[in-house]
Amino acid sequence: MGQHLVSPTPWQRLPAAAAPALRARLGTVADAVARQATEAIGTGNDDATLARDVRRGVDVALQRFVDLVGTDEPALPAGVRETFVDLGAAEAREDRPPETLLAALRTSARVMLRETADALTDALAPRSLTTAALLDLSDAVTAFVDELAAATTEGFTLQLRELAGERDRRRRLLAELLVRGNAPERAVLAAAEGIGWRGVGEVVAVLLPPEQTRRTQFRFRDDAVVLERERDTVLLVRHGRTATREHLARVLAGRGAVVGVTVDWPRVPQSVRLAELAAQLVRAGAGDDVGGVDGGPVGDPPVFADDHLATLAVRGEQSAFALLGERRLAPFAGLPEPARGRLLETLRSWLRHWGSRAAVADELRVHPQTVSYRVRQLRDLLGADLDDADARFELALVLADPVGRRVPPAYR
Repeated sequence: MGQHLVSPTPWQRLPAAAAPALRARLGTVADAVARQATEAIGTGNDDATLARDVRRGVDVALQRFVDLVGTDEPALPAGVRETFVDLGAAEAREDRPPETLLAALRTSARVMLRETADALTDALAPRSLTTAALLDLSDAVTAFVDELAAATTEGFTLQLRELAGERDRRRRLLAELLVRGNAPERAVLAAAEGIGWRGVGEVVAVLLPPEQTRRTQFRFRDDAVVLERERDTVLLVRHGRTATREHLARVLAGRGAVVGVTVDWPRVPQSVRLAELAAQLVRAGAGDDVGGVDGGPVGDPPVFADDHLATLAVRGEQSAFALLGERRLAPFAGLPEPARGRLLETLRSWLRHWGSRAAVADELRVHPQTVSYRVRQLRDLLGADLDDADARFELALVLADPVGRRVPPAYR
């Protein structure tokens, strides 16, 4: 009894009369199954291609099922199986979830069972269609549709792997273009479009140990691209919620990450370089207790290059100095030239003389009340930064250099 129930070819037990009875109603059964299957997939519009593909699959499946009646042949020979592998692949290309196709197959199985049972009832004497015969029919339909599901699932999976490989290639291309730098804008934008990004905008580079790449990349999903290098991995995260310092600190904690600065995409190589220099700086200052890329034990939290720009600038790193200038002097960028010059001159003197109004007035040869008026303007522009020791140091550093006082375009 057990062997009877688990037979791999349950269609062998169907009565001989089933084949001609089903063949006579193939058109009617195909219409019903195709209609229900198409509705189960449901694209929300009149998709002629989908309807044609479904009808072709239904016709092939029903014809094969009729041919199986009374035989011990496997459900799907190579040619027939390929039809359903292709159908599954097409569903993947249309970006429909696998559950949709499986739901359509389940619906098809129910319709097919009902229609074939009706066909047998019409063909056989009423008493000949016993409960056992109906169970045999149910077993045959279920086993057959299971084989169809296996074939379509294989096609869906194979197509997903191919698509994933192509997506990975496109994402790697964009990462290479950005990290290498100097790529034509049209090439970068085309690569970004190829992975579904609408433009590139601002990007932050994150350096990771190779063993942390896959786990970390998953946390950013479509918001990041990755370039694997010999000793580390560069994760490029585009501007948005996932690129905020708070999110990066939380997601990258304990992963040995070093976060570069957020830059517009043509300057991604700067972000990568500053991350590399920040990692070297921190390792040199803290020894083996600090992790980061190539830095021994993994540290927590990640290293942020933003926290070390001033030190790098003092050590002669021009990109760090330029970024400091852009950030610290950005509030002055919208002022007319005469006013901007006066305020920067006053700020430079105010910082050098530790806020002494008399000393500033004497150096600039203006009235002390003029100094007070200008300092109020500075507070309006700089806010709390004017009282923050780190901010004042960075302002003094930038203003000490004539090039820095040219006020580069706003960084953000």
